[in-house]
Amino acid sequence: MNKMTDRRPTNVSLPDNLVEEAKALGINLSRACESGLAAALQAERGRQWKIDNKAAFDAYNLWVAEHGLPLDEFRQF
Repeated sequence: MNKMTDRRPTNVSLPDNLVEEAKALGINLSRACESGLAAALQAERGRQWKIDNKAAFDAYNLWVAEHGLPLDEFRQF
């Protein structure tokens, strides 16, 4: 089974004015909610990845501050 084609009925509460406008414009509410949720999940995974890897970023930045950029001598700009 494909995770993107497996679907689960879910109740979502949305403001009336948004639902009415979406219907008037022919927007599929399920697909719009799915797209918004997918974007929110991607953003949260990215935020969490940055938190999880902060120690590595800090260590690398400290190393660069002390030693300069690797291969900096070969830069032509």
